[in-house]
Amino acid sequence: MRLSVSTLVALLPFYLDAVAAQGSSGNGKTTRYWDCCKPSCAWPKKGNSPKPLLTCDKNNNPLNDGGNTKSACDSGGSAYMCGSQSPWAVNETMAYGWAAVNIAGSNEASWCCACYELTFTSGPVQGKKMIVQATNTGGDLGNNHFDLAIPGGGVGIFNACSNQYGAPSNGWGERYGGVSAKSACSSFPSALKDGCNFRFDWFQGADNPSVSFRQVACPAAITQKSGCVRQNDAINETPTGPNTVPTYSP
Repeated sequence: MRLSVSTLVALLPFYLDAVAAQGSSGNGKTTRYWDCCKPSCAWPKKGNSPKPLLTCDKNNNPLNDGGNTKSACDSGGSAYMCGSQSPWAVNETMAYGWAAVNIAGSNEASWCCACYELTFTSGPVQGKKMIVQATNTGGDLGNNHFDLAIPGGGVGIFNACSNQYGAPSNGWGERYGGVSAKSACSSFPSALKDGCNFRFDWFQGADNPSVSFRQVACPAAITQKSGCVRQNDAINETPTGPNTVPTYSP
């Protein structure tokens, strides 16, 4: 059956709505970072969440300030990325965490505090999955880019870790890339040690693996730590699963 042009035009809005309802998906790339700065999605009204991402003071105590404290990466600021927002393994093939994000054709209002299921398609973690909540973005991120928040992954452009933890001026290890061996994690502050070890245990030392991704509802175990839950828009954003998921140990 052939449809007329006028009929196709009339159906187009319904088709676009159906596509939008599936949320974002595609192929992308990953890098890693941990700069200790207040993430962008922790500022008020960055997304459609009633509350912005939770941040912490220098001692990792939650600020509960409605997102109004200046970032520690700005002069006179005292809001830091919370150490509790470090990645962890859920089982042998699934992990949870956070990331700075840039989705092609989208914007920060659409991805702040949204969750994405990443399936790694290269490197030693090929086939493994990780669900990350978007908590940050960056001018140095390309399209469909997930900069995974992993302690010891490199501070990148900014560095509040020297202020918060006494890290070297370029952070731990290389400014871009971070530490290169698990042994370096032993000297990390206790709040970040497990997150550093994650990179060499579950993540198997993978170096910027490629991914396929799709938007999913956030696990409640992630939003319980971040304090940020989006209202429904492209998909049903109601958090799923238990509020607490223990770290997997082989």
